[in-house]
Amino acid sequence: MTIRDLYQDGQLGLSIEVFPPKTLQGDSALEATIACLSQYRPTFISCTYGAGGSTRDRTLEICRSILNRHQIMPTAHFTCVGSTREELLDWLNRAYDAGIRNIMALRGDPPQGQESFQAVEGGLKFANELVSLIRETKPDMGIGVAGYPEVHQEAPDAQTDLDNLKRKVDAGADAVYTQLFFNNACFLDFRDRCQQVGISIPIIPGIMPITEFARIKRITSMCGTTLPNNLVKKLEAVQDDKQAQYEIGVAHAIDQCTTLQAAGVPGIHFYALNRSNACEQILQAIGFSPNNADCA
Repeated sequence: MTIRDLYQDGQLGLSIEVFPPKTLQGDSALEATIACLSQYRPTFISCTYGAGGSTRDRTLEICRSILNRHQIMPTAHFTCVGSTREELLDWLNRAYDAGIRNIMALRGDPPQGQESFQAVEGGLKFANELVSLIRETKPDMGIGVAGYPEVHQEAPDAQTDLDNLKRKVDAGADAVYTQLFFNNACFLDFRDRCQQVGISIPIIPGIMPITEFARIKRITSMCGTTLPNNLVKKLEAVQDDKQAQYEIGVAHAIDQCTTLQAAGVPGIHFYALNRSNACEQILQAIGFSPNNADCA
């Protein structure tokens, strides 16, 4: 099954995003997280593709494990960064040969030390070009792309950002997965604006549970996402209590997901940060139950 086949039956589609760890201890923790969250029957688990393509082989390795060990559909992240067209095709062929049939197609962030994205000679400049490459060479693959409810940091304005998204959709994307956000009004306004410009493919909200105030402040500062003032005040009041921060963050995510379900979203994409506890609590609160009681 590919992304284009999902979100057809009216049931809430669940997807979970993980990233390649840097240590053996991290590998063990990720495997435990995937094993537990797979019990909630996600439609797919995606794995990111490191800065500058630094984890491209690890991404494939983790996706193969998701498929072969857990029988969950994997989605591999794929970026233009640091690669020629031929190198991109080589990686795409290897992914296809590994049984991967879904790609999250992204331009990618500039490598460390570069202020702006620069395509290598013979490479691609934009995500829509990457979507076109996948669609032309692997027409049966499912393709997800990124959307930004609060506007991509490099876009001069919201309309330009929306025009860029429309190019990705017109190039052959099957679904849009949004950057994390903490104010549902931002997502709902974004969804309305997408519909107004003729984007009719599924738009899936991206949710990141807050488990630690300091960490989420770092993350939001890098991606341009804002934290609602009332949420910030709650978290600031418990800056010395990590458990309280976790509980506030999980409660906020549950409220977000419940409201989004009522608004008719076709699915929810969780940024799990390679941890399962917060996602488990949220999933159970919104109606999912695990196959294995040990994961409850």
